[in-house]
This record gives sequence, C-alpha cells and structure tokens, in this order.
Amino acid sequence: MFQHFTGFVYLFAVSQLVSLAGAQSECPLQLDPQRVVVRYGGSVAVNCSTSVLHKGIGWEASEGGVPMTQSQNLITWRVSKLTEWDIQPYCYINRIQGAQCQVELPVTVYKTPDSVFISTVNHRGPMMEGQQYELQCDVHNVAPVQYLTVKWYKGQTLLHQTTFTDNIKTPENKTVTLLIRPDRADDGAQYWCAAELDLGAEGPQPYRTNSSNPLNVEVYYKPKHSSSTETIIQDDKVMLDCTVMANPAPTYTWDHLKEKSSSPVLNSSALSPGNYTCTATNTLGRDSKVFIVKSIGIRPTFWTVLTVFQLSIALIIVI
Repeated sequence: MFQHFTGFVYLFAVSQLVSLAGAQSECPLQLDPQRVVVRYGGSVAVNCSTSVLHKGIGWEASEGGVPMTQSQNLITWRVSKLTEWDIQPYCYINRIQGAQCQVELPVTVYKTPDSVFISTVNHRGPMMEGQQYELQCDVHNVAPVQYLTVKWYKGQTLLHQTTFTDNIKTPENKTVTLLIRPDRADDGAQYWCAAELDLGAEGPQPYRTNSSNPLNVEVYYKPKHSSSTETIIQDDKVMLDCTVMANPAPTYTWDHLKEKSSSPVLNSSALSPGNYTCTATNTLGRDSKVFIVKSIGIRPTFWTVLTVFQLSIALIIVI
C-alpha cells in the first residue's frame, strides 16, 4: 500500500511540473528581439508586448527596469549604456485569470580583446631546420570566452584552431600554444594568430576578429644539391653552376682545379676534360656535387665533308 501511495505522490508531482512548464510556455508575451547581443557599454532596447487583457505588465532588470503598468500592451526595456556582464532581464504579466508569468530575455554582453600577441616560447633568433619550437598566442581581456576561437595561420593557410568551454561572463585572458617543426621552405614565412568572437546571428556580422602582428621566421638549413652529379660538354656557352640554397649563405670550394676558386660558377671551355668536385659549406654542414666535363670533339666542316665526298667519288671511278 505504501508503494501505491508513493507512486501516486510521484505522478502528482510530475503532473504539477508539466502543468507549470505548460503555463510558462503559454505565457502571452512576445519579445522583439528574442535574444540580444550587445557590446559592453553599448545601448540596447527590447520590446515586450501582449495581445490579452491583463492586470499589469512590466520589466524586471538590474539595469533599465520598467515599472508595472496596466494601461499599455507594449513596453520597452531600454539601457543607454549597459555595464553589467551577467544581466538577466525578464518581462512579466499579471493575467486576469491565472497566475503571473514571465519570459526571460537572453542577453550576451561581449568585449573584443584589448590585444592579441604572438611570440616564441624560450627561444630567440633563427630556428634550425627539423627542430621543434613552440609558438604562443596571448589574448587579453576578452568576453565571453565561450564564443571565442583562436586560430593559427602561416601566411594565409589555417593551421589550427582552439575553442573554449568556460561559462564565465566577465573578461578573461587566454593563452594558447602551437608546436611547429620548420623546414627550409619555411624560411621567411609569417606566422600569426587571430581571436574570433562568433556571437551568432544576433551578433556583429562579419565576426569580430582581432589579429596579432605577423611573426617573421628565419630558418637556418644546410646546403643540399638537387643532384650529386652532372655531365657537362666542353663548350664556350656551358657553365658549371654549383649554386645552392642555404642559410647562412654557403662558401664554395673546387677540387681538381689548377687554380683555387671560390666562385660557384665556372666556364667549361676553360677546363680540361675530367671530373670536378664542388663543395658548398655553411655552419650547419656541407654538400658536394661532381661535374663530369667531356670533350666536345672535332666537328667536321662543310669543306671537309665535301673533300671526303669528292675523294670517295674519284676512288670509285678509278676502281
């Protein structure tokens, strides 16, 4: 019997909650707009209206409250300079039949960052190819962070993004980091980060975005030729070009030359046939390339060919 009684009490409580929720959802009030997004210190105005007879309608709010009135069907909650982060205004109505009901207005108060700054963590100067480094993005004094996304870019390429789940309404500082492993293609690249506030359809369009100044990256890397050997025909117009990309800039040495040269380019016509090794060197390493110079040979002239032809004809006639 006790179990039947407790079951009855439970069903009664559930029915009361359902009735209360239904009454709340049937509250004869309309808000326009139904949600507002306002900059901290900005102005806001929202209408509350009803189409039914009532004993009083009003706004309750810590800023801009509107006293109850019986003579109007539309009243406006208005604040010229909103300075409360967690404000929860609601419009209420005293119905002629039934209890008072109310509709809460969702308000999002936002603030864009004071600054967005990018830096390297525990490092200064050029980066070494293949090593790992940590970049840091500091976003100062932004609210609310639950709508904040921090994005990382290299040039115009999006690398990564971070979102937050904090429910704090007041401004916060946020720091995010990114690990990179630069290579020679990243020498001179620009990294930057951006703080983006996506406040929904009611917020500013396009999204409010604050970006850091770019971080220019210098990468040190050793010389590396695209091929280890190259065959060259001895000619006035052909060069032995040992030029290679490297940072710091490399120096060049040649083996098997009669006279020393630090130039990365030699004229093949000034060389005897043979193998010539060029080595490019900087503080990170060295790389060599072998040039195989071959003789151009004797090219027969027109008159030589004609003479041989005539001799051949004469020999045939004699035979």
